Amino acid sequence: MAISSTADPAAARIHARGMAGTRVDCMPVVPATAAENRPPGVQAEAMLWDETIAPGGYAAKRLDRGARLRLVDLQGDGCISMLLFNAERPVERLNVADTLKVQWNAYLGAGRLLLSDMGKVLMSVLEDTCGTHDAFCGASNAASNAAKYGDGDNWGPHPNARDRFLLAAGKFGLGRKDVHPCINWFKGVTILGDGATRFVSATAPGQSVTFRAEMDVIVVLANCPHVLDPRRDYAVTPVRALAWRGEVTAADDPLRNATPEGLRAFLNVEEDLRR
Repeated sequence: MAISSTADPAAARIHARGMAGTRVDCMPVVPATAAENRPPGVQAEAMLWDETIAPGGYAAKRLDRGARLRLVDLQGDGCISMLLFNAERPVERLNVADTLKVQWNAYLGAGRLLLSDMGKVLMSVLEDTCGTHDAFCGASNAASNAAKYGDGDNWGPHPNARDRFLLAAGKFGLGRKDVHPCINWFKGVTILGDGATRFVSATAPGQSVTFRAEMDVIVVLANCPHVLDPRRDYAVTPVRALAWRGEVTAADDPLRNATPEGLRAFLNVEEDLRR
């Protein structure tokens, strides 16, 4: 058996340093201020995050209140599953059921709020060029992927969103008990008159969703095929995550004041900040 050229520490160091400057399609830009193709009007020094999430990949980032986050479906077949946490108190996290029922609407898009399990707004959806999303079905798991693709192991060719969440959340000291129901962006589900679910995949390359952080948040993302995707192949394409500094929501912001329920969610955040 041939001995690897990196088995020796000195050779390994030479190999590692020789990789400096290597770029692949799916990786973070470090520092984020070096990001190219920034959103219009965003200066380099305002960039906080620029990462392309591979098919089957995952990512996580802490964002401060006021930051903007944009997810871009680069090739038109992405499926980003999202978890959200209060960065200062991660026991508070996204509550999908409250997000829907408090806003009297089961379909997410521009103008909607992402609410926590403590009655506060985590993020607002500022823009949405896609309009096809899912707040019903949650994340794929090892069993669902194994049934469809033959395996669903985290280290195999068909990783599932739930296990990818575990890897990403672990970077912030979070574990299995913290993986809560998620929202899936760029792949949609509608509910028919008889209560049946209908999978919708009508995205196109370059479509995006833009969010505003309404408190300090931890964002956890997984890019895996939707659990209802009928295709037998493991089909998903890269999604780019961009984040930049922005202004905190003003008192007269139209989205903040759009509904009594939404305003209360903002007031609950602001009350916490006064303590």
